[in-house]
Amino acid sequence: FPFRLFPLRERGMNVCAKPLTLQEIQAFRNSKEVMKRFERAYQLMLGFYGINLVNKETGELKRAENWLERFENLNRFSHNNLRITRILKCLGEMGYGNYQVHLVKFFLTETLVEETLPNVKRSALDYFLFTVRNKEKRRELVHYAWTHFKPQSSFVWGPHHKLRKYR
Repeated sequence: FPFRLFPLRERGMNVCAKPLTLQEIQAFRNSKEVMKRFERAYQLMLGFYGINLVNKETGELKRAENWLERFENLNRFSHNNLRITRILKCLGEMGYGNYQVHLVKFFLTETLVEETLPNVKRSALDYFLFTVRNKEKRRELVHYAWTHFKPQSSFVWGPHHKLRKYR
């Protein structure tokens, strides 16, 4: 059957691709070889998007040297946002929660703080944020987004009264 680079337990755009089972996910996670390949695939896609993985242990990211050219591509073609959402969900399935957090924060920073990816902003807020499985980390990211969102009064991704009190 068709192979997916970042397989999920849900159906995607390719109707021929079968969703993963929990048993398959567990088998993948138990295989050092599969997980090494998964990490390589992740780094390959990051490179395509103009991002470098700085630290494999933490998942820390930074802009690659070719970031400007690659960010133009991200801004121009919105189908990349679907792929990024798939990657984020797959990171969660494969046990890379720390990678999820760093990738979402990277996009929040680039969209809200640096304003280099205006056409990714909506996906970062509507989809990327809510792929993060760790509830506390997700709350931190929502707070981070709220802190940098302009105008703050138009932020709809969390209750303002709770965001003001956070921490």
